[in-house]
Amino acid sequence: MKTVDRLDRNNIPKHIAIIMDGNGRWAAKHGKPRVMGHESGVESVRSVVKGAGEIGVKHLTLYAFSTENWERPKEEVEALMALLVHAIEAETQELNKNNVRLSVIGCVHVMPENVQAKLQGCVDALKNNTGLNLVLALSYSGRWDVLNAVKNLADDLANKKITQEKINNELFQNYLSTSELPDPELMIRTSGEYRISNFLLWQIAYSELYFTSKLWPDFRKDDLFEAIIDYQNRERRFGKTSEQLTS
Repeated sequence: MKTVDRLDRNNIPKHIAIIMDGNGRWAAKHGKPRVMGHESGVESVRSVVKGAGEIGVKHLTLYAFSTENWERPKEEVEALMALLVHAIEAETQELNKNNVRLSVIGCVHVMPENVQAKLQGCVDALKNNTGLNLVLALSYSGRWDVLNAVKNLADDLANKKITQEKINNELFQNYLSTSELPDPELMIRTSGEYRISNFLLWQIAYSELYFTSKLWPDFRKDDLFEAIIDYQNRERRFGKTSEQLTS
C-alpha cells in the first residue's frame, strides 16, 4: 500500500509548519560545499509542496531563513540570497500550474532589494490561485514576531484605538505576522534536532511536534505523509481529558 493511501483524508491538518534543517550536514556528508546542501534542499521543497497540495493541506509554512541566519558567514548568506532569487524565478510557473499561492512572513524589509522585488513579483503572480497557501518565513523569528506585535499593540493602545480591557489572546493574535493563518496543527523538524529554534513560538502552543532524523535534502512528500499519519494517530486534548473528548 502506498503511503498516501494510508492517510485519513478526513483528518488532514489545515496548517503544517516545517523547520527545514540539515542542509549543511547533508553537504558535509556528501563532501560538498554547504551551499550545495541548500541547492539540494530546493528539490525537497518542490516535492513537499506538491504532496501537500495533493492531499488538501490549506497552508504550508516553511522556515526558510531566520533572523539568526544573518550571523552566518557572509559568503553563505550571499549564496542563500542568490539561490532564493533563482528558486523564485524557476518555480513561479510550476507553482502557478499547481494553483499554489505564496505568502511571506518576517522582517523582509531588511533583505536585499532585488530579493524583495522578486518575492513581491511572485506573490502578485500567484495571488489569484485558490489551492495551497505556501508561506515562506524569511528573516523571521518567533521572538521578533511577538515583540513586533507588542510594539504595534502598544501604539494602538497609546493612540486609543483599543482599550486595555479589550486585550486578550484573540486580539493579540491579530497583531502577529500570521494573523490571517490558523495555528499549525502539526510542526515538523528534520535532521534529528529536538529544538523549536525560535519558530512560531506563539502559534505552536498546541501544535503536535514531529521530529525526524532525515536531513532536509532527503525529505520527500512520502516523509510528509508519514508525519501526517503519525499526527492522525495522536489524541489532541487541548487540556481536556480523554473522557471529556469521547463524551
